[in-house]
Amino acid sequence: MFKVEKPEMINKTFRLPLKLVQELQIVAQNKNVSLNNLVRQCCEYALKHLDKN
Repeated sequence: MFKVEKPEMINKTFRLPLKLVQELQIVAQNKNVSLNNLVRQCCEYALKHLDKN
């Protein structure tokens, strides 16, 4: 049976350097995803590959 899932989300505000945001916007546009989606994926990837030492 198909089940529609909606993950719990929360709104937060972060301050990022202008150049970083501009670079992220270009990547998001080139990959046809939202900036929010790209930032989420970048954060998840960074946490998953974080050096545990």
